[in-house]
Amino acid sequence: MKRLLQRVSLLLLLAAIVAAFVYAFRPQPIAADFGEVVRGNMRVTIDEEGETRIHDRFVVSAPVPGRVLRIDLEPGDPVQAGRTLVATFLPTGPVLLDVRSRTEAEARVRAAEAAVERVRANLERVREERSFAESQMERYGELFEQGLVSRERFDTAEFEARRQREAFNTAELEIQDAAQAVEVARAGLVEVVEDATSASNGNGQPITIRSPINGVVLRRLRESEAVVPSGETLVEIGDISQIEIVSDLLSADAVRVGAGDKVLIEEWGGGMTLHGRVRLVEPSGFMKLSALGVEEQRVNVIIDFDDTEQAAGYLGDGYRVEVRIVTWETDDTLKVPTSSLFRTGDDWSVFTVVEGMAVLRRIEVGQRNGLEAEILSGLSESDPVIIHPSDDVVDGA
Repeated sequence: MKRLLQRVSLLLLLAAIVAAFVYAFRPQPIAADFGEVVRGNMRVTIDEEGETRIHDRFVVSAPVPGRVLRIDLEPGDPVQAGRTLVATFLPTGPVLLDVRSRTEAEARVRAAEAAVERVRANLERVREERSFAESQMERYGELFEQGLVSRERFDTAEFEARRQREAFNTAELEIQDAAQAVEVARAGLVEVVEDATSASNGNGQPITIRSPINGVVLRRLRESEAVVPSGETLVEIGDISQIEIVSDLLSADAVRVGAGDKVLIEEWGGGMTLHGRVRLVEPSGFMKLSALGVEEQRVNVIIDFDDTEQAAGYLGDGYRVEVRIVTWETDDTLKVPTSSLFRTGDDWSVFTVVEGMAVLRRIEVGQRNGLEAEILSGLSESDPVIIHPSDDVVDGA
């Protein structure tokens, strides 16, 4: 009996040693984070900072050398075209009128009159383009109601019609500005002649400069009364409702952007996202130094707000915003976190999990953004994947 107990004890000891060796040398599980393939919407954007600006900025300047009286208008004050007095200007007198001065003054009048004709011709062209765009919008609207064209095509026609209406309004303002320039040029000629003929008493008539547009004062560059030269900038005026965004993108990103692309406007100081569309990708780039001192080739992209009145209620000229230009978007696609992707040669791969084992799977990837990647083939919905796989994760681990 004693010998039997010794044998049983020895067998138990050997079994414990074998179990300890098996436990010590068995494959240990690797800690990992897991995600899964899901189906849903996905959006690819180009994110960059931008700055708001007034589409048309009008500069009021001194028509001839003289003394400008104190300007009482403050930045933000509303002005009305042809009614609001912007500045009162007293021409310098007496002056000696010579042939060259008279010729230059008359040339300025002729140039201003030619500018009026040029702007008037542009107005007629824009009027025809506006009429055509509106007719196109109506036609596509009828086709859209009949289901013959897509919603996107109708939205594009509607956007073009709205853009042409804004262009027509701008052209009308340019007509007023050009007409004002003619009056200023003629006044300068009259004042020069009067100063020359009244050199004995120096009685020059004052020039009153009125606002060329309906808008607000953007900047007042001269406040106190002072003697200024011809062309001295006095006040900048703009229509705050004609606000837009300019954002300089890397040229490699700008080639992926086109007119009409949807834009999300964020981080402007409010809690909601404003919306806009790309109006223009400028054809010429420029060199710019980055914050790290690296030279970058940049291209300006001009963005219009979808609701300009709403944007003008929050934003002004020169405000910083962040824009997200949508270059691709879908409502239904397979996607995985980009942190699960890695390269295997020239192919993209992920590690899936099958019965607790890591399985290497090659996949075909479509569009990508900073967080997600579109899966074209190789995975199915709800497949588990390993996120941020470490070097310890191998096929079969």
